[in-house]
Amino acid sequence: MNTKPHKIWVVDDDPSLRWVMSEALREAGHAPQDFNSIEEVLGALHASAPDVLITDIHLPGEDGLELLRSVRTAHPRLPVVVVTAHSDLQTAVAAYQGGAFEYLAKPFDVDDLTAVVARALQTSTSSGHARLSKTQPVDTLIGEAPAMQAVFRTIGRLSGTHLTVLITGESGTGKELVARALHRHSPRSQRPFIALNTAAIPAELLESELFGHERGAFTGANARRVGRFEQAHGGTLFLDEIGDMPPALQTRLLRVLAEGEFYRVGGHEPVKVNVRIIAATHQHLEQQVAAGRFREDLFHRLNVVQVQMPALRERREDIPQLLEHFMQAAARELNLEHKRLTAAAMAALRERNWPGNVRELRNVCRRLTLMASGRIVHRSDLSALLNENEIKSSDDGDSSDWRIALRDWTRKQLAEGKTGIFSLAAEDMQKVLIETGLESSGGHRQQAARLLGIGRNTLTRKLKTSDPG
Repeated sequence: MNTKPHKIWVVDDDPSLRWVMSEALREAGHAPQDFNSIEEVLGALHASAPDVLITDIHLPGEDGLELLRSVRTAHPRLPVVVVTAHSDLQTAVAAYQGGAFEYLAKPFDVDDLTAVVARALQTSTSSGHARLSKTQPVDTLIGEAPAMQAVFRTIGRLSGTHLTVLITGESGTGKELVARALHRHSPRSQRPFIALNTAAIPAELLESELFGHERGAFTGANARRVGRFEQAHGGTLFLDEIGDMPPALQTRLLRVLAEGEFYRVGGHEPVKVNVRIIAATHQHLEQQVAAGRFREDLFHRLNVVQVQMPALRERREDIPQLLEHFMQAAARELNLEHKRLTAAAMAALRERNWPGNVRELRNVCRRLTLMASGRIVHRSDLSALLNENEIKSSDDGDSSDWRIALRDWTRKQLAEGKTGIFSLAAEDMQKVLIETGLESSGGHRQQAARLLGIGRNTLTRKLKTSDPG
């Protein structure tokens, strides 16, 4: 018996991308139909609805979130897959809170898209009362690297929940920023967010800090003190460096998580609280558990959902954007002129080891803004202001970063009044990548696709259209 192909609608203002997505969906056995604008697809939805809708969010003069809202109202069980080149935290959260089935950041492999569509066809989105995020201050969580996109998607998926979260990663990667974003995009956003670094409080004072104490509980306790748990009632309690918590307090914390109540130090009456716990650590808690330094049952209570923050060296492609963001922020903070980095200075900083991660990068931007003598920060300025051993040799006119070379080429083409350079550059770049991949694999297509990180079907399609020779 023949199975009727599923109707998949694709909404994007880029005709080449619409064609690529439609062809991939057609090869997967679906019946795609593409639309150029939100107005077109809204008109079509009055007559019928597809099985899955794929839409960009940022369309010229239009907002894909408006389409998402309309679909949620008229067709609450229609899965919507959001694709966007503007892959920031606010967009990811707004997409998920708007009811998106999945969120894909461009560029993506069409094999990933067809896999998402297959999952969407097996389920349906919730018809619950999803809400869009309200206008918020600009998040300082920045990144287009795949690892950061995974963090954004997790925050988006958790935005309607009260689940306990464990954030892991090296010091300085931005774990508290993630905790604050989780709170801000949660149902508890109007309630308190209380943060406590458990490693910064002496062990003998930490119990009182967490749970409070009654008057006369110990020498110097001249009045009742409300602890962090009570302060966070109805909201979120962020426990940073949870791996350093003393064993005795681990036991008390486990009891609070299990029972939702505790006793103040010196108290006899239980105090009930409704608190969401977000914990963070730079340590490997599994190793701490194996070594007997952290309770296994507490680890499992905390590790409901884990968010892994990448080290800065693992997402170097985000460093230029972070540098620009923090150089602007440093100028505002210090009330100084915004200083700009040359291409060579930017490239040198991009290759730096950054053991202190994003926190160190932010402090470097403050130092450069304060200490660099001119409006432009050159590679030579870095030698005087930073550790020379951590800066690779480079001249201001030379850089091994292909992105900087591409940026310079683009500026030159635009200055000469040339148009259509996006398609030209994209075609040439794909041609170079495919030629080099095939050369490295000895002409073996499957191995070349694996080396390039794309699906074999994708490589075959591009070979047909680009004729790499």
